[in-house]
Amino acid sequence: MGREDMPMLIVYEGEQEGHRWLVDQDLITVGRGSDCEVIIAERQVSRHHAQIDRRADGYYLRDLGSKNGTYVNGQEVKSQPIHLRDGDEIQIALAVKLGFVGADATVPLELNGPNKGLAIDKAAKRAFVGGHELTPALSLAQYRLLELLLDNVGTVVSRDEIVRIVWSEEESLGISEQAIDALVRRLRDRISAIDPKHKYIITVRGHGFRLENR
Repeated sequence: MGREDMPMLIVYEGEQEGHRWLVDQDLITVGRGSDCEVIIAERQVSRHHAQIDRRADGYYLRDLGSKNGTYVNGQEVKSQPIHLRDGDEIQIALAVKLGFVGADATVPLELNGPNKGLAIDKAAKRAFVGGHELTPALSLAQYRLLELLLDNVGTVVSRDEIVRIVWSEEESLGISEQAIDALVRRLRDRISAIDPKHKYIITVRGHGFRLENR
């Protein structure tokens, strides 16, 4: 198996946002310790927090008795390891969000073509502007907003819909209009850093936002 055929972990949220690690060994330890293959320097993360095992039928994540827990797509990893699949969201101590990108999802699947507008690879949660990947990777909230706008390109997406899709039910209770505006502004800034000439995200006052893709 070549390095280009190996899955990877991508930090979506946390101090190391955008950082990536290839899952290129039979056993990968995730934690705060300097002897871990995936080192996450956050206080809430245990020294040896979780482990990914490569088996004949894929990759499995198990918790190593961590103090603050390990979660996959919101489900706590307890005594039984969880089989990882492309696009799974891993939360380490609820402080860091990682994406698991399978080996068969490392090539962009939904590019609009060379040098044409915005595109995403949903399996890998990667975003592209004019064929250029946004690096470091978008935060999970930024990616979810972009995916929502692309799924509804040309039509207005309401603020309520953005809150419902981008934030969890618990988080959404405290989301203000200012928080939505700040998220939109950060996404605009990331896009304009690559393509400053086209205004992709249009504010429709009193209604929401509309994506005008090239």
